[in-house]
Amino acid sequence: MNLGAVILLTVLSHTGFVGSRMVVSLYALNQQASPFTVGALLSLYALLPMLLAVAAGRLIDRVGVVRPMAWAGAALVAGIALPGVWPSLDALFVAAAAIGLAFMVYHVALNHTVGSMGAPADRAVNFSWFALGFSVGGFCGPLLTGFAIDALGHRAAFLLLAAFPAAGLCALYLTRHRLPVRHAQHAETAERRVVDLLREPRLRAAFVASALLATGWDLYTFVIPIYGSSVGLSASTIGMVMGSFAAATFTVRLVMPVLARRRVREWTVVGLALAISGAAYSMFPFFTQVPMLMALSFLLGIGLGCAQPMIMSLLYAASPAGRQGEVVGVRTTMMNASHTFMPLAFGALASLGMGPVFWSMSLLLVCGSALVRWRERGAG
Repeated sequence: MNLGAVILLTVLSHTGFVGSRMVVSLYALNQQASPFTVGALLSLYALLPMLLAVAAGRLIDRVGVVRPMAWAGAALVAGIALPGVWPSLDALFVAAAAIGLAFMVYHVALNHTVGSMGAPADRAVNFSWFALGFSVGGFCGPLLTGFAIDALGHRAAFLLLAAFPAAGLCALYLTRHRLPVRHAQHAETAERRVVDLLREPRLRAAFVASALLATGWDLYTFVIPIYGSSVGLSASTIGMVMGSFAAATFTVRLVMPVLARRRVREWTVVGLALAISGAAYSMFPFFTQVPMLMALSFLLGIGLGCAQPMIMSLLYAASPAGRQGEVVGVRTTMMNASHTFMPLAFGALASLGMGPVFWSMSLLLVCGSALVRWRERGAG
């Protein structure tokens, strides 16, 4: 029952969050914003989470998940609805910061809740089912956003997306007794330093792999609306292309619980995910046809989608007792550091054309895959 409640909350919040990233990008382009400005907007999604994720994780370790999720859910609704009420480029900057911070708190709390469920041997399976919720939201968000923009306009799309986390608030109230009020106690007097977590080799390796995969995922949400607009695709068509990515993550995550039960090695999956994702990115600049863009998006979704449950299982297994929320916060900080600076870098790089953007991301992912293979050989 706990896992089902968490998946429902994940679908509702993630649909609004992912859809907002797409409509923010397309509305900014509609207002004649440059690719660099779009990159700055998407960087704002990650700026406050980068600075505050560790503090959010420590708070959740201390007070549990329900109250932080309630406040974060309300802020998520307000942030997404703001440009629908105040349609301007300035509102997009305020909304991006608010949405990013609110969803970060929600995300840390949900991950911490799933990690605390069941026996350690079931953790990878639980995270695989949990990841399906993100895939459903990732599919529904862009698809609904694209059709809403074409049929109703940008303002209505913002208000429609805000309804999903609003429904999540209602679901949170109804399921609050199924969620942990407070997590396991730990010694409050012990000094807690982030650097101690980074010194742990198992955590450090998982953090780096997670940051690479998250950068690949984040770049996709940033670059496809720009690339699609540049080749003349409509908002609904861009939504369909991005929907194929989400459909792939859903498909591969249906298989992940089976692989997890077979005790497939987590690092083997992560290395393969990096290689597949790098290969997909390398081919995007050669195609403008919608079927090929959907096929490459599907391939990329397979690569990026299969790794997240394994990464979370690795992190939770290596976390010190009583610091699981903090570990998720550190991961979120590292992810959002890349989310903050990479869109700015790739937005500037886009002035040279979209090819260098895709190929530079491909190079990072392929190098990461090579490092994972080297680590596996060393461990063997």
